[in-house]
Amino acid sequence: MSVSATSDDGTTTLIIETPETAAVAALADVSDILEVCARVTGMGYVVVAHVTEDRWLACAVLDEVNFGLPVGGELPIRSTLCNEVRQTRAPIAFDQASADQLWRDHQTPKAYGLESYIAVPIVLDDGDFFGTLCAIDPRPAPASRPETVRMFELFARLIATQLDAGRRLALSEAALMDARETAELRDQFIAVLGHDLRNPLAAIEAGATLLERKVTGEDTRRILGEMRGSAGRMSRLINDVLDFARGRLGGGLSLARRPATELPAMLNQVVDELRAAHPGRIVQAGIALTDAVPGDPDRIAQLMSNLLANALVHGDPDQPVRVAAAVVGQTFELSVANGGRPIPETVQPRLFQPFNRRDTADVRDGLGLGLYIASQIATAHNGELTVVSDEVETRFVFRMPVAATSLPL
Repeated sequence: MSVSATSDDGTTTLIIETPETAAVAALADVSDILEVCARVTGMGYVVVAHVTEDRWLACAVLDEVNFGLPVGGELPIRSTLCNEVRQTRAPIAFDQASADQLWRDHQTPKAYGLESYIAVPIVLDDGDFFGTLCAIDPRPAPASRPETVRMFELFARLIATQLDAGRRLALSEAALMDARETAELRDQFIAVLGHDLRNPLAAIEAGATLLERKVTGEDTRRILGEMRGSAGRMSRLINDVLDFARGRLGGGLSLARRPATELPAMLNQVVDELRAAHPGRIVQAGIALTDAVPGDPDRIAQLMSNLLANALVHGDPDQPVRVAAAVVGQTFELSVANGGRPIPETVQPRLFQPFNRRDTADVRDGLGLGLYIASQIATAHNGELTVVSDEVETRFVFRMPVAATSLPL
């Protein structure tokens, strides 16, 4: 990007804007700082320079001696004393080069016709060297006085502080933009899952069910049954991913809490559905609930469905799966237990993480979201889902307080 600046004599200069010149130009006090430095020292050219290993760039300039280097102007870095300031991170100042034993034969004052010079480092909070606050003049000036050096150092620190603040503001604005884009993407993703995919899938499932009522051939009925089963599995996968998206991107799972008197019937229905889906497996259910359980009965039933499906997939097919639900004291407990090989201790810490599939490639494991969603449902109820696995059995237990006042609002 380039902008043009017009001087007092009417001359127009094309300035190439860089991130560094833009950052310094945005500082509220930089013009006043240059003005004060010039008036106190009597020096005619004051500059905030961005200095790197291979670049010297003028970012803010006050030029009263026609030095001829505007904002955006560059000097060969090796020809500048600012390069030495960068290397040592210490100020350099002298009042009259021609009378100074250290500087009278130095190439830089000779090359640029300088008598007086001061440059102090500008160092950011993270330790990055930004550049220098520098003043030069072809005439002698009191540049090396302690009070002058101290003033330049304080101004350099002020410039660094303002640059840091500008950098943090830019990062905050970028983070805000990213958050807005993420929110938009989340909403689009959830909309696709909740509408664009589920609706046509529901139509396929309903159509297969309707055709099953009209066909007579066993092969056709079997194919339609498989289609409806596949559609059901796809619908459950979509629901899992939708819950995952809401949980991770939308701020957590939503609950419809109420005193759930219908919970026993809903849990027994889950057991019946999974018994039908796994013929030949034994599911022993002990659902002993007499009082209403405060919570979201649909979500609690979903939690048990995920646990029971997990037990039927991974448990020993020759051993029963045991389901129990009861209120013990002030705690609702729901457990699902199965026999079979224990879950390795190295795997257990990852069980409730999303997309965990027990380190297998078995397609029966699905997306590996079932246990994660179950744990999120437990957390949303201010409860906890735990697992204990040994050679005897693997048991998942969901516990939550039943006092309505203990549930998060």
